[in-house]
Amino acid sequence: MLHKTLKSCLNCRMFLMLAVLFIFMPGCSKPTNESSTSGEKKGLKKAKFSLRADGPKSIDPIRGSTTYENECASQVFETLLQYKYLKRPFELEPLLLSEMPVVSDDGLTWKFKLKKGVFFHDDPCFPDGKGRELVASDVIYSWKRMADISAKSKVFWLVENTIQGFDEYKATQEADGTFDYSVEVPGLKVLNDLEFEVVLKKAATRFQWTLAMFQMAVVPREAVEKYGQKFGLHPVGTGPFILKEEDWQQGVKMTFRRNPNYHQCFFPSEAMPEDADLGVADVEGKRLPFLDEVQLEFIQQDQPLWLKFSKGNLDYCQLPDPYYEEIFSKRTRKMLPAAKKKGLTAAPVPLLDFIFRGFNMEDSVVGGYTEEKRALRQAISLALDWDEQNETFYSGQCLVYDGPVPSGIEGYPEGGVHSNSKRGLDLERARELMVKAGYPEGKGLPRIEYYTSRAQNGKQQSEMITRQLSAIGIDLKVVLLDFSTLIQKLDDKNGQMFSFAWGSDYPDAENNLSVFYGPNESPGNNHFNYKNAEYDKLYEQIAGMPSSDARNKIIDQMIGMLLEDCPYAGSMARTRNYVVHSRLKYFKPVETFSNWYKYVDVMDE
Repeated sequence: MLHKTLKSCLNCRMFLMLAVLFIFMPGCSKPTNESSTSGEKKGLKKAKFSLRADGPKSIDPIRGSTTYENECASQVFETLLQYKYLKRPFELEPLLLSEMPVVSDDGLTWKFKLKKGVFFHDDPCFPDGKGRELVASDVIYSWKRMADISAKSKVFWLVENTIQGFDEYKATQEADGTFDYSVEVPGLKVLNDLEFEVVLKKAATRFQWTLAMFQMAVVPREAVEKYGQKFGLHPVGTGPFILKEEDWQQGVKMTFRRNPNYHQCFFPSEAMPEDADLGVADVEGKRLPFLDEVQLEFIQQDQPLWLKFSKGNLDYCQLPDPYYEEIFSKRTRKMLPAAKKKGLTAAPVPLLDFIFRGFNMEDSVVGGYTEEKRALRQAISLALDWDEQNETFYSGQCLVYDGPVPSGIEGYPEGGVHSNSKRGLDLERARELMVKAGYPEGKGLPRIEYYTSRAQNGKQQSEMITRQLSAIGIDLKVVLLDFSTLIQKLDDKNGQMFSFAWGSDYPDAENNLSVFYGPNESPGNNHFNYKNAEYDKLYEQIAGMPSSDARNKIIDQMIGMLLEDCPYAGSMARTRNYVVHSRLKYFKPVETFSNWYKYVDVMDE
């Protein structure tokens, strides 16, 4: 018998115009009689946000893998579940569903029921240009696209070895050379227009978190077929905002406009005590979204970003470290009175962050699994001084630790230190390992190409890393790229040594450990192209295990294997400081999910 095993979302009630009738809605609260729709307000509510990158090249969910693609796509497309905006620790609730999934006792069969009254954006791909209602077959179609190589999908790793018959379906389609969406997948069953069923190969605790990831968003087949490879530039979803092709200047900005037909969702009432100062009690139960327009600028460098914010041309800013002491006392970490007088507020957000220096394990120089190859990577790891980087570029606010699992997630090593640590600074040991690797004092070692983002302080950080590694005779050739170009290069397995930050998609160690799972090799999220059969077997074991001491012991074993093989050097997690102008209301900074635009508002101007 099926029963609910997931936490229920906060129900809400909607006042109907023709009768005094209340029905339950997901992720919402009882609305007030006061309308918050922009059509009944004077003027338009416009917000000004920024991304510290050159922006995505596409926001097709199945082509997305980065934080920046996530933030852009999440305003247009929607998933079955979403994170509760104000709740901490994080919890999930329905978004496109009318209730949380119903899961069988063995954890294998999941039944879903879609919310009524959800419509795709109006678009010429539909008859008369009117968006039609979302149905269960749209979900199945969207998920099948994840297996379609011809659609340039990068995200099948999210569901690989998860759903009954899905891997076999993908393999058959690839063997046939064409992709037939009409072929049924045994584990994906449409029951009726609003209900469908998913059967897993084995119980997987991560599956519920996957349902809130933007890559699992639902798209209409009509739009995909009409716009083809340009669908990622002409997105059509069910989200609170619409992005038209003419409102997207590549590398410059996007302008999101309010979806006038957005399905009924309301501001939540599940606030935390620390949210009182945000004024969220004033808008509990009000209809979302509040904003009519969001202009999102792509600003890679710290100086122009801070200048725009200081002049009031951005509503919030991720505080660049060079300007930290304009807002905070470095000694007390408290906000300066002068900043408060300007009407600014600040919020520190500890990130589920994994900052590393990675190696392409298929590279002939830095890759490989022999003792000599391991010794070279371990030497590099021991020569990198993360504490210096932390103090110089992050005002000492980062957390330096061993392994890929950050603090705040079960599996994080106690005190951040693992018994098999290979983290520096230890130049004496690093030089010994250079001899073991066959490169005493770096002699005979070819110049190593190091790829990283040119954004923010990428150049300065690269200069520090180059200096640190020169102490053991290693010569780096730094290649600075726009972030989107960097990821494409790594997708193509062309990076030798590289760096970026992995932000956990959901708060479970399995997610971070998945970036070293062999089948997830590039263009999947395993950009290290690390392959270790024993590690893969352990990963598959923990993927279906609930939280327990036994699971944590296996995670610790896996971290030890990674530290020994050293496919990366690290790690570090940031605390991001957000500085906010007073005109922006109800903003609770978060980076674990990105569909928060619909919850914020700006003061009337």
